[in-house]
Amino acid sequence: MNQALTMKAAVWHGRKDIRLEEVSVPGSPEAGWVQIKVHWCGICGSDLHEYVAGPVFIPMNEPHPLTGIKDQCILGHEFSGEIVAVGEGVKGYEVGERVAADACQHCGECRYCKDGMYNICESLAFTGLMNNGAFAEYVNVPANLLYKLPEGFPTEAGALIEPLAVGMHAVKKAGNLLGETVVVVGAGTIGLCTIMCAKAAGAARVIALEMSSARKAKALEVGATVVIDPSQVDAIAEIKKLTGGYGADVSFECIGLTKTAQVAIDSIRKAGRCVMVGIFEEPTQFNFFDIVSTEKQVIGSLAYNGEFADVIAFIADGRLDVEPLITGKIQLANILENGFEELVNNKEENVKIIVTPGI
Repeated sequence: MNQALTMKAAVWHGRKDIRLEEVSVPGSPEAGWVQIKVHWCGICGSDLHEYVAGPVFIPMNEPHPLTGIKDQCILGHEFSGEIVAVGEGVKGYEVGERVAADACQHCGECRYCKDGMYNICESLAFTGLMNNGAFAEYVNVPANLLYKLPEGFPTEAGALIEPLAVGMHAVKKAGNLLGETVVVVGAGTIGLCTIMCAKAAGAARVIALEMSSARKAKALEVGATVVIDPSQVDAIAEIKKLTGGYGADVSFECIGLTKTAQVAIDSIRKAGRCVMVGIFEEPTQFNFFDIVSTEKQVIGSLAYNGEFADVIAFIADGRLDVEPLITGKIQLANILENGFEELVNNKEENVKIIVTPGI
């Protein structure tokens, strides 16, 4: 059991207002929960959304119905660590075990939870957005979100399981990719993870759309067949050239902008599938006759639903290599300057910056 009274944590207070503060250590975990000493936690695109444009997910007007969080929150949900305390009734987990934690805290009682779709729970609360997260020395989470890490599993890799699970879930939502041509719009963290998972799922070709030179190189490094720069050429025309004039079988929108959503839909053939993965900050206008007249399918993909197990297995056996994704390792004490500000000011040069409390 952790005996410390206070700890350092990165607390969101508002747009462009994240403060490194001394806060109380979470109390003893309640029944069904565990307390984890954080080893590494990645800075996610959703964390950046909250920093630059928030509140996006963080509750402001009313306390979250599942967690009671309102107005401020310790950020961080892409993490792994070591169990230091176990709540009443928790079975199968012991103090000292290394684990990663799914971020989808859920009620277990609504229709979607009972149907096994806990990622769209009626009371869904993401760790680090609707409940206190892991940019801290310790975090409490429900035990039903935990996954054990195999012996010898790289410590830093634990912080990459979550974004890879997002890519894996999106790939599963797309259906069978074996032998198909895939377009991934955007080669940020989630785009790169989606490229990796699409290749692991048997896609014959992965076409990445990206403008950043550094990210173009990363896309090729993690398995893209070809990279198209939409600022240099007509991306849709190039995709059609590569696909006999038809378009790709599947596309994944991994940015969350109006114009890139349109590109993702336009890049697929008739009856193709477009999976929307990006987080959209603003509403968009779209002519839905483009869907009706082509019988294209547009599919939403939120977070993950059990894909942590697949990702852990794929990292452990070498099918997924996380090293190209990690572009920075920093201490929690430097999370603002070397983390959030670095990603805002040098976004094109970075993929994933991971943070350790340094204890």
